[in-house]
Amino acid sequence: MPGRWRLVDGEKSSATARESQKDEMISASEQLDAIKQGVVDLIPEDSLRQKLEKAVVTGKPLVVKQGFDPTAPDIHLGHSVGLRKLRQFQDLGHQVVFLIGDFTGLIGDPSGRSDMRKRMTREELLANADTYTEQAFKILQRERTTVECNSRWLGKMRFGEVLELAATQTIARLLERDDFARRYKDNRPISLLEFLYPLAQGYDSVVLKADVEVGATEQKFNLLMAREIQRSYGQDPQVILTLPILEGTDGVEKMSKSMGNYIGITEPAAEIFGKTMSIPDSLIAKYFALVSSKTPIEVQRVVERLAEPDTNPSHLKRELALDLVTQFYDDEAARGAEAHFDRIHVRHDVPESIVEVRLAGSADGLWLIKALTDSGMCDTSSEARRMVKQGGVTVDGDKVIDIELRLQKKKDPYTVKVGKRKFVAIVVE
Repeated sequence: MPGRWRLVDGEKSSATARESQKDEMISASEQLDAIKQGVVDLIPEDSLRQKLEKAVVTGKPLVVKQGFDPTAPDIHLGHSVGLRKLRQFQDLGHQVVFLIGDFTGLIGDPSGRSDMRKRMTREELLANADTYTEQAFKILQRERTTVECNSRWLGKMRFGEVLELAATQTIARLLERDDFARRYKDNRPISLLEFLYPLAQGYDSVVLKADVEVGATEQKFNLLMAREIQRSYGQDPQVILTLPILEGTDGVEKMSKSMGNYIGITEPAAEIFGKTMSIPDSLIAKYFALVSSKTPIEVQRVVERLAEPDTNPSHLKRELALDLVTQFYDDEAARGAEAHFDRIHVRHDVPESIVEVRLAGSADGLWLIKALTDSGMCDTSSEARRMVKQGGVTVDGDKVIDIELRLQKKKDPYTVKVGKRKFVAIVVE
């Protein structure tokens, strides 16, 4: 359903932005200094300066684009790195295009991949994209955001137009990309479909007449190619701006829902707080720099405190957790999440309220493994067995190591804890 999440017309939105922002822009030099904070690549800087100077003189905001492939239903802190930079552009008076790659998602972004990415169905992408917009507005300003879906133009291209786009690049140029080069050298397959991804992303910039495109460092090749494609279509090339990749709570892999190491921005406040407290100490400074509300000076103070021998890193993680929950909820929710964390992880108490599940047992009771799966605490029996064997399950405060344990019928519920934060009250009937 092309344009399904398009909230405002781009031309009208830009006109409104120009009228309301004409007197609000600070100088180009001040804007540039702010934009450069936390950036890995800014190519070319002189071009951005010129674009900003023109925007200040004319009062016409820059069009700043970032694309998001809806390959998962939720936005997490990793996505928020780019969203925060987009918000900074908005605060400086510019217009953001939040681009949902509902068409390019059908191809699958091969960036950083050592093999072909599994393709998603259009139905899966549409279901995921439904949740993206409202989540993004936890960070972005609605009045300075145009939401677009690239199926609006890519889905309508005639084959001749696709050939015209393909003619702007060569196979040799595409093979300059690191992941393609490695796969080609190792004789691993690269589909023609994957070659089309950076071309399609570049064409997005042509249609949107993007002045700036924001992306993670792994997107650098695609962003540079978009500059070439814009030039081929007679447009002034966009400036590209890359940002660091945020590692997940495991401290190793890029934050990703598929890796299970993510912190979702719409998760319950207690989950955001608890997951933040679990990040490795080595990532404290990076999280403060990329996703907290702290100023650069305040972040530098965090770095200095980390270097002091008497600093307890958990105190800083607590400050970070409070900051994040406040951003996505409010101060009251943050304090409530902190109290919940202390109750469970410091005093080892049971939460004030937990879900009660009533399950049927046989004459000899209810097998614990079945209770864990039927209650939703574990997705599979193998996961339940593993949690018990690893000592991650307690029943009424006692650690369970017997995978054959059966819960007998009784009037009062069993308080079952799985892992560090999951609780359920199970009544065996």
